[in-house]
Amino acid sequence: MKNNERFGNAVPYTLSDGHGFRQQEPSRHGAPANPMKRIPRGERITPEAVEQRWQTMAAPAEARAVLMDDGDEEHMRQYERNVENYIGTVSLPVGLAGPLRVNGLFAQGDYYVPLATTEATLVASYSRGAQLVTEAGGSTAMLLDEGISRAPGFAFQNLTEAREFIAWVSSQRAPLKRAAESTTRHGKMTEIRATVEGNHVYMNFQFTTGDASGQNMVTIATEAICEYIAKHSPVQPQYSFVEANHSGDKKACAQSFLSVRGKRVTAEITVPAELVRTRLHTDPQRMVDYWRMAALGGVLSGTIGAQGHYANGLAALYLACGQDVACVAESAVGVTRFELASDEALYAAVTLPNIMLGTVGGGTHLPGQKACLDILGLAGPGKCNSLAEVCAALMLAGELSIIGALCSGDFARAHQRLARGREWANMTLVHCND
Repeated sequence: MKNNERFGNAVPYTLSDGHGFRQQEPSRHGAPANPMKRIPRGERITPEAVEQRWQTMAAPAEARAVLMDDGDEEHMRQYERNVENYIGTVSLPVGLAGPLRVNGLFAQGDYYVPLATTEATLVASYSRGAQLVTEAGGSTAMLLDEGISRAPGFAFQNLTEAREFIAWVSSQRAPLKRAAESTTRHGKMTEIRATVEGNHVYMNFQFTTGDASGQNMVTIATEAICEYIAKHSPVQPQYSFVEANHSGDKKACAQSFLSVRGKRVTAEITVPAELVRTRLHTDPQRMVDYWRMAALGGVLSGTIGAQGHYANGLAALYLACGQDVACVAESAVGVTRFELASDEALYAAVTLPNIMLGTVGGGTHLPGQKACLDILGLAGPGKCNSLAEVCAALMLAGELSIIGALCSGDFARAHQRLARGREWANMTLVHCND
């Protein structure tokens, strides 16, 4: 075997003009003559610390003027619990979708929904769907379950020790619960599950977290559980980790899809056939045809769940309302279902088992995000369940709108008109007609 064929010394290849491969040597340049300075670190936000970082970068004045606008010095200390090495803020356009009527267990009434995005057509699509939902009488929405987990992992010498450890943990539910709940006023431990893989044990501790999204809350609570185990377990692990990648945090996984992570919510609506024709320019049968083909397309491509574009609306809502946007990875898993009702109307439903959001904590206290929650009327304690049901209704509105556009042929035209401008759309349509 030649030296460059051995693992670790393989020669990289890249496609060249679509014909065969072109050998490409990696760069051999050494360290730069003037390496970059370290960024002055710190979670405390002071004008002096911010100035130091800008001086370290020697960035263009234009960049500083944009990121450090006039209001930043006044508000900068509000960001101390949300970012490190602070240098300013980034603005995103916020659009309004609605009105969206929700007939939920917690959310009841009409809502204007702020969405932060850089994608043209997104707000227009969700707003169109929201108006359709409202005109049809509103979406019925229901919070089904809630819970968020941390899953520490423990390694033992052998399977016998792993079995003895699980038996001991099963007898310690009460003290483990006390240890966890001593770290928080709002978190409650609700369940313990064990998964064994050889001499490894994954303990999944599930909590409710009140009106907070709760990732940090359950991490701290689980750390207290691990400390109790380290002090009291008769079978000591060789090593352990507070999270062993078994909780589904910030990733799509079958476990969360089948149970719950955050809030499990569902929403439904029956839209009269005439309303589908006049507002979406198609008919219920064609939308059911599309849903069936798209559901099978998802199966063939191996997706978890079956839905159109939950990530669009979730990311925009999360950005606007101070949520952890990375949680879209798990939240955008779910099921959309379309059927013909007995009177040829369109029945539509969405179920999202992993809505991760809160109305307190995280970024919900920041000026812009707090303002967006205020627009919804859902800022502060006691509003999280309502926000989850609004979120489900919004996803339903988005599914109705995008599938309607795909069925009517408006999907590409809308992107041409809104993303590229009316003149481009007119020019394209002329060429298409030619």
